[in-house]
Amino acid sequence: MIWNENKECMSVDARRELQSKRLHRVVEYVYHNVPFYRSKLQEADVTPDDIRSVDDIVKLPFTTKQDLRDNYPFGLTAAPRSEIIRIHASSGTTGNPTIVGYTRKDISVWSECMARCLTSYGITRNDIFSVAYGYGLFTGGLGVHYGVENLGAAVVPASTGSTEKHVRLLKDLGVTGIACTPSYALHLAETMEKMGIAKEDLKLRSGAFGAEPWTENMRHEIENRLGIKAFNLYGLSEIMGPCVSYECDAQNGSHINEDHYFPEIIDPETLSPLPCGQSGELVFTTLTKEGMPLLRYRTRDLCTLYDTPCECGRTSIRMGKILGRSDDMLIIRGINVFPSQVESVILSMPECAPHYLLIVDRAGNLDTLTVQVEVRPEFFAQGFDTFEPIIRLEKELSARIKSVLSIGVKVEVKQPGTLARSEGKNRFVIDNRKLK
Repeated sequence: MIWNENKECMSVDARRELQSKRLHRVVEYVYHNVPFYRSKLQEADVTPDDIRSVDDIVKLPFTTKQDLRDNYPFGLTAAPRSEIIRIHASSGTTGNPTIVGYTRKDISVWSECMARCLTSYGITRNDIFSVAYGYGLFTGGLGVHYGVENLGAAVVPASTGSTEKHVRLLKDLGVTGIACTPSYALHLAETMEKMGIAKEDLKLRSGAFGAEPWTENMRHEIENRLGIKAFNLYGLSEIMGPCVSYECDAQNGSHINEDHYFPEIIDPETLSPLPCGQSGELVFTTLTKEGMPLLRYRTRDLCTLYDTPCECGRTSIRMGKILGRSDDMLIIRGINVFPSQVESVILSMPECAPHYLLIVDRAGNLDTLTVQVEVRPEFFAQGFDTFEPIIRLEKELSARIKSVLSIGVKVEVKQPGTLARSEGKNRFVIDNRKLK
């Protein structure tokens, strides 16, 4: 099934013509409405009239997450404040989140693109669809929610937590589709088994999973334990949210909604464009966004683009699985986590030394984060060699980190000199998750 055949199956030439017109328009839009971009374009000696086709995109400057942080909160907003009807945010490395504003048209485009994704997963207006992504500043919950409503299906805004209640709703309501992180899908399966509910007791048949890395082995396990077909869903708040790309039945890469989000692959070292078929860093330019359009945004995700025909009939470029990241960001339970976020909390506490280690693991099917940190020698000598002050410090540090990351962590306070040192680059993160 295809939701918007005119756009999803348009000829390559027609799409390039549309992209060229929209690229010129968005460059002109940000040139006149975003001082940051006007300055960057003037530095590059580029005017909107120099952008006549998508081939000219290489003339445009890149945008990075640091640019968003430096212009916090509304420095990259192009639309008048009166036209911003929703604000989402993603976490930043030292407290400042990345703020993204949306106009009414942006929300409409988002909903339409999400309807394309859901339709490719086999969802129709006759389905009942549970959204188990987090609602709030994170784009996952509301992004999928609006797409389900736009499609005409019934949405169950389950969000996260209350897993046993969620399982009962899946069974009692006859839910047929679900969206959540892949690790939460396996947690649901575990909970079902503990409750004595078999997959045959449910009507689930389709699932949309994303917001964290997952493997083919995990896909097969989800499909076997929930009795569904599991599809990949990709997005990022800076570009829009979930809906940027989606798998079809062929599951040979994820189709990008190219009429709205223009993709490139670049060498992360030289920043030179790479052809389809070569792996590199994924870059997006928003072609229709009004609230906060971005030119050549470096996602830091490493993958490959494919322009070979797909058996489903869609003609858009497809992106392969995310191979990793060109920076040090971790994704834990769908939340972006930077080691520097944890470091900033540790260094705010006088008892803690600047020696720490983050250990990411998977307990059952849920990601866990353990933070090991040394106490300073002077504090250790003042009574930290007993249990009570250590337990108190562990609880306080755990609460502070949770308030920054929005996920629970386990803290282990260590004696001075316990953690390994290095004369070279310290290893601050050990990721024990098996991603095969």
